[in-house]
Amino acid sequence: MLIMPEFFYRNFWAGWAVWTALCISDYSLTLTCARLYQSGVREKIVFEGSYELTPYFQGDIDSLRRFSPRFFRALLLTSVLLFAVWRLASLSEPQMYSFLLGALVLVQLAIHMRHLHNFFSFRAVRTAAVRGRIEYSRVFILRHSALDLLLFSGLYFALFAFAHSWFLLGGSIGCLSTANKHWNLARHAETAARATAAAAD
Repeated sequence: MLIMPEFFYRNFWAGWAVWTALCISDYSLTLTCARLYQSGVREKIVFEGSYELTPYFQGDIDSLRRFSPRFFRALLLTSVLLFAVWRLASLSEPQMYSFLLGALVLVQLAIHMRHLHNFFSFRAVRTAAVRGRIEYSRVFILRHSALDLLLFSGLYFALFAFAHSWFLLGGSIGCLSTANKHWNLARHAETAARATAAAAD
């Protein structure tokens, strides 16, 4: 059974192009939603801390920076890693490349689902369709994100059980890994909040 279309094995640029397009789209959608949030949404929905969850990009997103050197560095490093694994996989284990590409692409697709949900929700929030005000703590935001990604991990793994695709297995492990990162960030945020509360007392 083919674990990924042969076209992607023979042409590195194909997988790289998909990954790069998703990265650029991810950053652009994050900026778009951050602008919506800053232009009125935060009057009704308040996110504690930065709108961006990944600490590495928080400064760029908070300042609504269109061209981020950090983004391009991260994209370059990931592209080099992807190329290196593609070369190694072509010599011995093609599953390695399928697994890595799945981990990158399918995590991005899960994140894009969140972006689209936020985009349409934020547009509604800025109208009279949504009333009142709600605040989300940093701990809740990070744990909710971890849960979302854990559910996607389970979905990809269930599909892997039927299709036996290393691409899907990579997506499952990638989402699980990202969920774990967000869960750990939530633990750190909770510890910091407790320390702040204790100092105030």
